[in-house]
Amino acid sequence: MKLFGSSGTRGVAISDLSPEFVLRVAKAAGTLWDADRVAVVRDTRTTGELFANAAASGLAAVGCDVDRLGVAPTPAAGRYCEVEGIPGVVVTASHNPPEFNGIKLVGPDGVELSTEDLERVENHILGEEFAEVEWDEAGTERRVDDAVDDYVDELLAAVDRDTIAAAELTVAVDPGHGAGALSNPEFVRKLGCDVVTVNAQPDGHFPGRLPEPVPEHLDDLQRLVRTTDADVGIAHDGDADRAVFVDETGEYIEGDASLAALAAEALEPGDATVAAVNVSQRLVDVCDDVGADLELTAIGATNIITRIRELQRTGKRVPIAGEGNGGIFFPPYRLTRDGAYIGAKFLELLADGTAASEVVAPYQAYHNERRNLGYDSESELTEMLDAAEEYALSADAEPNTTDGYRLDYGDAWVLVRPSGTEPKVRVYAEARDADRANQLVEDVVDAVATDE
Repeated sequence: MKLFGSSGTRGVAISDLSPEFVLRVAKAAGTLWDADRVAVVRDTRTTGELFANAAASGLAAVGCDVDRLGVAPTPAAGRYCEVEGIPGVVVTASHNPPEFNGIKLVGPDGVELSTEDLERVENHILGEEFAEVEWDEAGTERRVDDAVDDYVDELLAAVDRDTIAAAELTVAVDPGHGAGALSNPEFVRKLGCDVVTVNAQPDGHFPGRLPEPVPEHLDDLQRLVRTTDADVGIAHDGDADRAVFVDETGEYIEGDASLAALAAEALEPGDATVAAVNVSQRLVDVCDDVGADLELTAIGATNIITRIRELQRTGKRVPIAGEGNGGIFFPPYRLTRDGAYIGAKFLELLADGTAASEVVAPYQAYHNERRNLGYDSESELTEMLDAAEEYALSADAEPNTTDGYRLDYGDAWVLVRPSGTEPKVRVYAEARDADRANQLVEDVVDAVATDE
């Protein structure tokens, strides 16, 4: 696909992602859907209303009435679309920095569009194939004010609220100034937990921290956990479809470790789970121990969703899936990533008195390293990927080319691939020894980086 990456389409607002382009995406999607109504939702970014207005205009131009939900988490948008049976346009750049914005397209089942449907939307955009209507058939819009409240109510009914409440947990919540600030602290309070917060004011400038919940952005949450003796900290990204954790000592929990702990609880013999090609050995070990199948895809929610659906059509049970960045699916609940639900499922693991550090202790044996290499042009990207291919073909390991180049060495692995959401080439490595993981990353960077 030319326009849509691993999770929608994104770019620096106005300069890369223009209102005109968003309008065309909305017209193309509305043409493909042929729907009477479409939801439009946004996160807290300062350009969110600008692009939501453009999306609403594009939809109205092809005859769709528009339900304007305002600011809401992406999973709340998915829930609204499923309940109402209408598709949706979500204006968000998820974990990207404040200057970015983007578009995710959601079907009437509340699930992000498949790669096949996104390709159809692209074809309409590139071919300027828009089913524009006459002036007196243009869509109208209405405001919807209760989508977030209804979302929280459904969450409360979907998790073990009584067991969590009985544990009397203190939980530190960091929504990162994103859309989750409108829902997730209150949701955790309604679970019966004592809640303390940081960065909990919706603010598209993200003054407290950047939207991506990675260790270098979570100092405030770690400090809050330590100073309040909280049992756990939960952090979200800009649109609250991911959750990562800080243990009771204030130490960051690797996303791969929390995914493994949740998978160990959810999986049964004969089940399947789906993960991206940067999967951790932690999840591989869990699947081996349980007797579950592990399916790998290219990185990105769209690819994982597509494979989950394929497995479900064969009758395979897929109770959990996802990536080690905090984006976890629980398909029996809903085929969307939901930061609040992920957080609640982790709280269930603590409800018997087990400390967060103990829950993930069996999955802490590996060390992860990650490096992002920026590029300024397509020619520079091509040069970097050519160098990555040359490195992979000369390595003492068989490359997996599902998405980029992954090299498995038995005791460690390294992956180099272009980002689907930013102008970056990402390098990941994992090993039982931290020095080994770091050396793998350094070797790839030395081979691939154009400025070194």
